[in-house]
Amino acid sequence: MDIQIEDDGAAVARAGAEFVARAARAAVAARGVFHFAVSGGHTPWEMMRELVGGDLAWDKVHLFQVDERIAPAGDPDRNLTHLRASLLAFVAIPDGQVHAMPVEASDADAAAAQYERELAVTGKPAVLDLIHLGLGPDGHTASLVPGDPVLEVRDRDVAVTGTAYQGRRRMTLTYPAIGRAREVLWLIDGAGKADMLARLVAGDQTIPAGRVRTAHSTAIVDKQAAAKLG
Repeated sequence: MDIQIEDDGAAVARAGAEFVARAARAAVAARGVFHFAVSGGHTPWEMMRELVGGDLAWDKVHLFQVDERIAPAGDPDRNLTHLRASLLAFVAIPDGQVHAMPVEASDADAAAAQYERELAVTGKPAVLDLIHLGLGPDGHTASLVPGDPVLEVRDRDVAVTGTAYQGRRRMTLTYPAIGRAREVLWLIDGAGKADMLARLVAGDQTIPAGRVRTAHSTAIVDKQAAAKLG
């Protein structure tokens, strides 16, 4: 894992936007398209706002979700609600290239299977160019949360958590889907993440984030989060 340390969360968001823009240009140059999956969180939404002003070929971007809460359309708990407000309202990604997780469906497991089929636009098996991940104070990433059966899913790229986490069940990409990504970008800021970042970097598989295995990953972190790194 490559680690880039910035002063604060705002700097992490700016550096993250620069990283995404470079990855997008490289993917479009190499394959004519950029397949990008995003997680939620305050700093990622700041990153999205930074991307609005970037010179990207938005018509060649396919945007996916890493995870989503099972909640009604427009609910403030939904990552999609904030993604629309921070990015999609300002850039011209064709509607058919915005791949929202279908969490409003009555059958969540069938909806997860549907989203897995949608991922096939990236290839079979699905290979995303870039996946953005965050890190929770409890060591979760995406909606791969401590103690949930979803951690053991190996035969599907998309699954639903077995229990509610912070009040909501969730749909999430699984370890196999994340592990096949060409690149993973971690955005991590704040003193509350310092312990878990150190464990992530050490490859501690007792936390969900520590079980992510990818060929290429970069963590852009702030000084507070990096405080316990050797």
